[in-house]
Amino acid sequence: MGRKSLKTPRQKEIIKAFYKLAKKEGLENASIAKTAALLDMNPSLVLHYFQTKESLVYGLIEYILDKYLLIYNIPTEDATEPKKALLKVIDNIFSAKWNTLFDDSVSYSCYALAFRDKTIKEKYKRLLDTLRQNLQQLIMDCKAQGILSVKDPALTADLIFVLVDGAYYYLCLVSDKEEYKQKLALYKKQAISLLNLTASAQLVK
Repeated sequence: MGRKSLKTPRQKEIIKAFYKLAKKEGLENASIAKTAALLDMNPSLVLHYFQTKESLVYGLIEYILDKYLLIYNIPTEDATEPKKALLKVIDNIFSAKWNTLFDDSVSYSCYALAFRDKTIKEKYKRLLDTLRQNLQQLIMDCKAQGILSVKDPALTADLIFVLVDGAYYYLCLVSDKEEYKQKLALYKKQAISLLNLTASAQLVK
């Protein structure tokens, strides 16, 4: 995918501090100087790893992906069975776990920059494609075992994440916890219906 990971512990430390600032003060108010101050670090050391605020934002997007990919971390006992692995990931996506992986305000602020910055646009595209491709592979594994009846795993994975993106964009506006819970359960049900589980697979829990 051509993605550059945050390789060194110091890079990750800096990005985490930048994220903390962006979450507290807004991405537009976070800066290299404030990041260095938060870490009690000389700004020149931050500049050694990230020459501009723009490069810090690029690193932040990589951090977003690393966090979101945690939804694919499932218990070993589930990972060995394709159906359990897939449904566990669906559970993770449509749960409080997904929505607490990364702050919505920071994520959407980064996303908004994609309309003005080609590099950020490409990074976000790779981020979302990676999430889809991982889900596609899980669907393909299930299809190979006759667990699902889907013609196009890639399209199915894409549609599920279209549902996910729209769901959380809307749900971030919902303040009532019970309404939030009910709608999230409804969206999850719709996602599972897209998987088109075979009759035999539905009988096996």
